Amino acid sequence: MGKSGHLSAPTDGATPDAGEVNAEEVVGVFSVENPHGLHARPAARLVNEVRALDASVQLRNLTTGGSPVPAGSLSRVATLAALRGHDVEVRASGPQAQEAVEHLLTLAARRFDETVEETAAPPAQVRASSISGPLPASPGIAIGPIRRLTAVPVDLHQEPLGEPAAEWRRIVESVAAVRRDIEHVRVVTAREVGAEQASIFDAHLSLLADAEMLADVKTRTSAGIGAVSAWAGCLANVEREWASLPDPYLRERAADVHAVGDQVLRALTGEPAGRMTSHGVLVANDLTPAQTAGLDLGLVTGVVLAEGSPTSHAAILARARDIPVVVAAGPEVLGIPEGTTILLDGSSGELHVDPSPELLAEYERRAADAAGRRAQQLALAEQPARSRDGISVAVAANLGSVADARAALDAGADGAGLVRTEFLFLDRSAAPSVEEQSAEYDAIAEAMDGRRITLRTLDVGGDKPLSYLPMPQEANPFLGQRGIRLSLEHRDLLRDQMAAICRTARDHPTSIMIPMVSTPGEMIEARQVLMEAAGSAGLPQGLHVGTMIEVPSAALKIEAFLPYVDFVSIGTNDLTQYALAAERGNAAVAALSDALDPGVLQLIDHVCRAARGRIDVAVCGEAASDELAIPVLVGLGVRELSVSPPAVPRVKAAIRELDTGRCTTLAEEALTLAGADDVRKLVLAMLEEDEG
Repeated sequence: MGKSGHLSAPTDGATPDAGEVNAEEVVGVFSVENPHGLHARPAARLVNEVRALDASVQLRNLTTGGSPVPAGSLSRVATLAALRGHDVEVRASGPQAQEAVEHLLTLAARRFDETVEETAAPPAQVRASSISGPLPASPGIAIGPIRRLTAVPVDLHQEPLGEPAAEWRRIVESVAAVRRDIEHVRVVTAREVGAEQASIFDAHLSLLADAEMLADVKTRTSAGIGAVSAWAGCLANVEREWASLPDPYLRERAADVHAVGDQVLRALTGEPAGRMTSHGVLVANDLTPAQTAGLDLGLVTGVVLAEGSPTSHAAILARARDIPVVVAAGPEVLGIPEGTTILLDGSSGELHVDPSPELLAEYERRAADAAGRRAQQLALAEQPARSRDGISVAVAANLGSVADARAALDAGADGAGLVRTEFLFLDRSAAPSVEEQSAEYDAIAEAMDGRRITLRTLDVGGDKPLSYLPMPQEANPFLGQRGIRLSLEHRDLLRDQMAAICRTARDHPTSIMIPMVSTPGEMIEARQVLMEAAGSAGLPQGLHVGTMIEVPSAALKIEAFLPYVDFVSIGTNDLTQYALAAERGNAAVAALSDALDPGVLQLIDHVCRAARGRIDVAVCGEAASDELAIPVLVGLGVRELSVSPPAVPRVKAAIRELDTGRCTTLAEEALTLAGADDVRKLVLAMLEEDEG
C-alpha cells in the first residue's frame, strides 16, 4: 500500500488537528478487515509485533471515538472494541516509529495474517445413535454416562501471607512456569494441528507478558495483598472489562483471560487443573500426557476424544493404563449432554450414543466375554509365548517407572524391552545425579526379578523440553535436535547417565539402547562416551549395546550399524511417521500413520533380513501390541515384542495361536500390497480361516 496515503497527517474530522501531533510522532490509520475484529488472535499478533520494536505506540478507535491505549498491552488493546470496518489510528514515537507504523499498516492490510475465520457458535447437540469416523486407540469396551473434567475452584483467601517481595516473586515464578507450559503446548499444537490453530496461544502468552497488567499486580502485592488475591483481583478486573465489550464475539474472548488467570492461580496454589468427579466415560477435546497419567481409574471407564491420534502420547499412556479409548471422534461429541449413556469399543473404534437396550445388552455381553478372555490370558501369562510350530517369541514390557516394572512382572513380561528414562529428567530444575539414576535403575531391575532390562538413554528434544538444558526453538522438533543428537551435544549429561547404567549393569542383566540414531558415526561416538563412563573397570560383563531403528535411512543402511550393536529395536511409531510423512499426533493424518503400510513393512523386512543369524531384532513401538500386526512382524523375523504391561498376557496369547510358517507366507504377500488396509484385510482373512 502506498505510504503517502497512510503515513500523512491525519485527515480533518478523523483525528486531532495537525497542531496536536508531536513533531517526532508518526501517525497512520488502518481499517480493521478481520471478520471478528481485533479479537484475541489478531490483537496478540499486533501486540507482539509492537513489543519487538523500539517505539512507543498508541492506538485509538476513530470510529467509536475512544481514548488511546498502549499498543504493547493486550489487555488494553482488547478494550478498543475494534470491529470489522472500524478505523484505528496508530501514533508512534521513538527511534523505530516510522517502521512501527508502516509495519502495523501492512499487517492490518493482511488481516494480521488471520487465515481461518473463527466461529462463536457452540458445538451442535448430538443425540445420534452412533457416530462415524472415530479411530480405535486403546482396546477394551467401556459403557457409562458421559463425564467431563471439572476443576476444583481455587480458594482465594486461604493463603499464607509473606513479605511483598516474596509474594511478587511467587507470581513471577508462577507466570514463568505457566508461560513455559503454554509455549510447549503451542509448539506441539503447531506441529500436530497447524500454525493457525496454535496461534490461539499467542493471546495467552501476550497476556502473561502484559506490562500494564503485571504492574497492577505488583502494585497490589506492594500494598500488602497476597500473591493469590493480587493476581485474582487484577485478572478479574481485566476479565470484567473484556466481558463488557459491546460485540458478543469480543466479549467471549474474556474466556482467554479467565483461562490464563486460572492457570497461574493453580501454579500458585498447586491445585490440579481438572479431574473426573463421577464414574463414567470421559469425553474431552484432547488430553495431555499429564492429564492421561492422572486419570482416576476408579472413576474413568473409558475415554472419547474429539481430536487426537492412536499414536499420540496420550493414547500410548491410556494403553499403558488399560483404559479403552477412541480418538478423532469429531467436535460433535463435545456437545453431547453430560450424563448421556455412551458405549465404545477401543479395539474397533465403534462409538454409540444413547444406545438402544438391545445394543447395550450386546455390548455388555461382549465386555463380559472380553473380561473372561483377559482372565484366562493372565492365568497363562507366566508361560513362554511359543507358536504352534514351536518358535519362541519374547514378550517384554515398555516401562516408565518402578510401578510399571511391578505391573509388568505381575503381567508375565519376559523382561523390559524399553525403559523410558526421561521420567527421571522431566519436571525438575536440574538433572538427576549418577547416584539418583543408578538407584532408580536398580529399583526397576529388582522389580523385574532378574529379567533383562533395556534402558534407553535420554530421548528428549524440542517437543519434550528440559528447563535446565538449552534447546533451540524449532519449527519441527521431531526433525531436529532430539535423542542421541541432543545427548552428544551435552556429553556430560550422557556420560553421567551411562555411568549410572554401568553401575546397574554390574549387578543386574542390563542392556543400553541409543535412540534416534541416523548414522553409524553417532553410534561410534555413543560407544566412546560409554567407554569413558565405564571407567578403568571397563564395560560390565553382560551389558548389551543396541540402538533403536526409527529413521528410515538407518533401516536401509542397517548393514553399516551391525558391527557396533548387539541388538536393534524398531520403534514403529517414529519409523512410521518418518516413512509416511504423517505426524503421529496429528488427527488429520492419523489414518495414514499405520505401521502396517507396506512401505514401513519393507523397511522392517530389510532390517530383519540383514540381522538374521547375527543380532536380535525387537519391536518396541505400538505395532507390537496390534493383534493384526503381530502375525506380520513374526513372519518378517521379529522375535521380541515389547508392549505396555497390561498388553503382555494378550500378546502372548496371540502368539500361541500362530504358525510361523504361515506368518512368513503372509508377510511376503503383505510386502506386495498397496496399503495398510489391504494388509489388515489379509491378516483378518488368515485369522478367520484359522478360527474356522
